[in-house]
Amino acid sequence: MPEIDIYTTPFCPFCVRAKHLLDHKGAAFTEINLMVNPERRQEMIERANGGYTVPQIFIDGQHIGGCDELYALEQAGELDPLLQKVETE
Repeated sequence: MPEIDIYTTPFCPFCVRAKHLLDHKGAAFTEINLMVNPERRQEMIERANGGYTVPQIFIDGQHIGGCDELYALEQAGELDPLLQKVETE
Protein backbone atom coordinates (compact mmCIF):
# COMPACT_ATOMS: atom_id res chain seq x y z
CA MET A 1 0.00 0.00 0.00
CA PRO A 2 1.20 3.49 -0.67
CA GLU A 3 2.03 6.00 2.03
CA ILE A 4 -0.90 8.37 2.53
CA ASP A 5 -0.75 11.61 4.50
CA ILE A 6 -3.85 13.67 5.19
CA TYR A 7 -3.73 17.04 6.92
CA THR A 8 -6.93 17.69 8.86
CA THR A 9 -8.63 19.67 11.57
CA PRO A 10 -11.38 18.43 13.88
CA PHE A 11 -14.92 19.42 12.97
CA CYS A 12 -14.03 19.72 9.26
CA PRO A 13 -16.78 17.91 7.32
CA PHE A 14 -14.58 17.58 4.23
CA CYS A 15 -11.86 15.93 6.33
CA VAL A 16 -14.42 13.49 7.71
CA ARG A 17 -15.64 12.64 4.18
CA ALA A 18 -12.11 12.14 2.85
CA LYS A 19 -11.12 9.91 5.78
CA HIS A 20 -14.36 7.95 5.38
CA LEU A 21 -13.58 7.21 1.73
CA LEU A 22 -10.04 6.13 2.54
CA ASP A 23 -11.33 3.95 5.40
CA HIS A 24 -13.95 2.45 3.07
CA LYS A 25 -11.17 1.58 0.63
CA GLY A 26 -9.16 -0.05 3.42
CA ALA A 27 -6.34 2.43 2.91
CA ALA A 28 -4.11 3.10 5.89
CA PHE A 29 -3.21 6.75 6.27
CA THR A 30 -1.33 9.08 8.57
CA GLU A 31 -3.55 11.86 9.85
CA ILE A 32 -1.81 15.11 10.71
CA ASN A 33 -4.20 17.08 12.90
CA LEU A 34 -3.30 20.75 12.55
CA MET A 35 -5.12 21.74 15.74
CA VAL A 36 -2.87 19.41 17.71
CA ASN A 37 0.20 20.17 15.55
CA PRO A 38 -0.21 23.79 14.38
CA GLU A 39 3.51 23.99 13.63
CA ARG A 40 2.95 21.60 10.71
CA ARG A 41 0.60 23.98 8.85
CA GLN A 42 3.50 25.64 7.03
CA GLU A 43 4.81 22.20 6.02
CA MET A 44 1.36 21.41 4.56
CA ILE A 45 1.21 24.68 2.65
CA GLU A 46 4.65 24.08 1.16
CA ARG A 47 3.87 20.48 0.20
CA ALA A 48 0.53 21.55 -1.29
CA ASN A 49 2.10 24.34 -3.37
CA GLY A 50 0.23 27.03 -1.45
CA GLY A 51 -2.89 25.02 -0.56
CA TYR A 52 -3.94 26.14 2.89
CA THR A 53 -7.38 24.60 3.37
CA VAL A 54 -7.96 21.16 4.85
CA PRO A 55 -7.90 18.40 4.03
CA GLN A 56 -4.75 18.23 1.96
CA ILE A 57 -4.09 14.69 0.80
CA PHE A 58 -0.86 13.12 -0.43
CA ILE A 59 -0.45 9.61 -1.84
CA ASP A 60 3.17 8.47 -2.08
CA GLY A 61 4.22 12.10 -1.90
CA GLN A 62 1.97 13.12 -4.80
CA HIS A 63 -0.37 15.97 -3.91
CA ILE A 64 -3.92 14.80 -4.61
CA GLY A 65 -5.65 17.93 -3.34
CA GLY A 66 -8.63 18.02 -1.05
CA CYS A 67 -11.81 16.05 -0.53
CA ASP A 68 -13.38 17.03 -3.85
CA GLU A 69 -10.31 15.94 -5.78
CA LEU A 70 -10.18 12.64 -3.89
CA TYR A 71 -13.82 11.91 -4.74
CA ALA A 72 -13.21 12.99 -8.37
CA LEU A 73 -10.45 10.39 -8.60
CA GLU A 74 -12.87 7.81 -7.20
CA GLN A 75 -15.59 8.75 -9.72
CA ALA A 76 -13.08 8.56 -12.60
CA GLY A 77 -11.90 5.11 -11.46
CA GLU A 78 -8.41 6.46 -10.81
CA LEU A 79 -8.28 6.16 -7.02
CA ASP A 80 -8.03 2.37 -6.72
CA PRO A 81 -4.92 2.16 -8.92
CA LEU A 82 -3.24 4.81 -6.75
CA LEU A 83 -4.13 2.89 -3.61
CA GLN A 84 -2.96 -0.44 -5.00
CA LYS A 85 0.50 0.62 -6.12
CA VAL A 86 2.99 -2.12 -5.43
CA GLU A 87 6.60 -1.20 -4.91
CA THR A 88 8.90 -2.89 -7.38
CA GLU A 89 12.35 -3.89 -6.30
